[in-house]
Amino acid sequence: MMKVGVTGGIGSGKSTVCRLFAERGAAVYDSDREARRLMHEDEALRRAVAERFGAGIYRDGELDRAALAAVVFADAGALAELNALVHPAVVRDFAAWAERQQGEYVVLESAILFEAGLEGCVDRTVAVLAPAELRVQRAARRDGCDPEAIRRRIAAQWDDDRLCSSADYTIVNIFETDLEPAVKELDFIFRHGKR
Repeated sequence: MMKVGVTGGIGSGKSTVCRLFAERGAAVYDSDREARRLMHEDEALRRAVAERFGAGIYRDGELDRAALAAVVFADAGALAELNALVHPAVVRDFAAWAERQQGEYVVLESAILFEAGLEGCVDRTVAVLAPAELRVQRAARRDGCDPEAIRRRIAAQWDDDRLCSSADYTIVNIFETDLEPAVKELDFIFRHGKR
């Protein structure tokens, strides 16, 4: 079974692309959602996160995601330390999940696929690209976040040029109507084992 990594920064449309792959029958592993689950359920990971970021990062047994984000998106070193704790757990969980799936291919959705070294878990990579200011507008509208906070997150992620040069395939998402044909083409490639 082929494993496909889909990446793109905040507001790029990677989740929409993954939803379109799912509509075509591909199982999708959302690494952000699963990382949050693992930081809640995996006792060893919980202890490591609390040890590094303080016991107060968990309030009433729940991860205070806003407090953690405020720390890691303001400090590249802290972000790297969090990633070093979380990514090995995600890699193990994705591998176990992929073994349980059926079909010609599965999708690993990750905003930081390359930064996290997760490209080693997949056979092919797809980068979803969009202009930075369009991404800021989309994310601000979707999440109700401050545009400056979104720009800080964008600054912490790879830019589109670097993603484009690293990925096997790219999808440019300026108009959402362009996504369906792009996903349809890649779905055909992945189902027929083209590498």
